[in-house]
Amino acid sequence: MTVDRRSILRTSAQLAALTAAGGLLAGCGREAATAAGAPHPPAASPSAPPTSGSPHSPDLIPHVPAGPAAASPSPTEPASPSPVAEQPPLAEGTPQEVVNGPRDRPQVALTFHGQGDPALATALLQAAEQRGAQLTVLAVGSWLDQQPQLARRILDGGHELGNHTQNHLDISAMSPDQAFAEITACADRLKALTGSIGRWFRPSEAQYATSQVKEQALRAGYEHLLSFDLDPRDYADPGADAVQRRILTAVKPGSIVALHMGHQGTVDALPAVLDALRERGLAAVTASRLCS
Repeated sequence: MTVDRRSILRTSAQLAALTAAGGLLAGCGREAATAAGAPHPPAASPSAPPTSGSPHSPDLIPHVPAGPAAASPSPTEPASPSPVAEQPPLAEGTPQEVVNGPRDRPQVALTFHGQGDPALATALLQAAEQRGAQLTVLAVGSWLDQQPQLARRILDGGHELGNHTQNHLDISAMSPDQAFAEITACADRLKALTGSIGRWFRPSEAQYATSQVKEQALRAGYEHLLSFDLDPRDYADPGADAVQRRILTAVKPGSIVALHMGHQGTVDALPAVLDALRERGLAAVTASRLCS
């Protein structure tokens, strides 16, 4: 399935409007709750990650800081994703949308769109497990309908499973009832297969959720939405080397990386990415562990 979700990423003004409505967080703080089945592996020994070349690269999709004070990066500053400016308190009843984790902890979260060839998905999980890494998979419900065994396979491997809608359509363009149906249909699959709807919901065809989508996610039982601050665009199949370079030039403590199952280049890039992260003292953990 060809995905062109970048075409609908929000402008700075749109992000500011989302922020004003509440619920968009730069970091996930120190929350202790975790999704059912999510592990708590020990964190890697802290060490400062070395600087590796210039991260100013046209390969990267940067996160655009919210608000009018956001400035363009200088030639010496990275064009990589950066945390959102300090946000106002969340409106009561508004789901938290997490963009990145704490920057003072040597951990990152590799998050995956769960869809595609089950053989590639299994190979990716195995590569992570061989290196002691835990992933977060935001599964598409229709994929779980076709590959129900992968739900337990993900959790049994020590990874985390969340909701990425039933059919991966443009949820921002849907009516409230349509959006709710997309979220709950996938949640029902997760509950039937694992006993839990999972902690995280990620909107389809969008980096950030609209206020309407947030309302429907909360209505469906999700208090936490999972965004990201680093997008290597692996869905465009640029090859393993490009995926690896795009991640490693921009990753930092607390990064949440958006990746995709079902792409050979991503599977091929993962071992080298995990080895490089370990050399920098960064542990790949689940999103819930990152936010614990």
